[in-house]
Amino acid sequence: MNFRKTFIEWLFDKSQKIYTNMFKKHEPWGIYKNELLTYPEDSIGKHLGLFLDKNNFELISKVERHDAYHTITGYGTNVEDEIGLQCLCFGNGKRSLYLYGAIILGIIILPDYYKYYYKSYCIGKNANSFHHYDYKKLLKVSIHEFRQVIFSKKQVNLIHMKYEQI
Repeated sequence: MNFRKTFIEWLFDKSQKIYTNMFKKHEPWGIYKNELLTYPEDSIGKHLGLFLDKNNFELISKVERHDAYHTITGYGTNVEDEIGLQCLCFGNGKRSLYLYGAIILGIIILPDYYKYYYKSYCIGKNANSFHHYDYKKLLKVSIHEFRQVIFSKKQVNLIHMKYEQI
């Protein structure tokens, strides 16, 4: 991994802890990966558990919704996907200091992915609004049906394209 990506990962790690402690005042979900893995096969919760298991993660307290975004959109956890996901969310209407910071720094530090970021923004802009949902209440909803409500078939195909192809 090149220095720029390593630097962004370090920034994400440090800033996430500060942001969560200072700005996130709501209660954590109190749900863990093993519980999510027991949810119905087609549910958002089950797919969230599989995402966490695949990446050897647990939900991050107070920012659990971020991992739900990964699950719903299919974006990975590498640096460019994390920034792409923030761009998609920005296009969808989400606003936060963290999101602004991730996008601005991502574009400045990794400008070679600009087309990917822009394509992600466009997908979010053209999708039905999804950033405002209480995902804890949606964990037993069918992920496939939820995606059909949010994204067109064309958008789903774009989401699954690798950034190298965009």
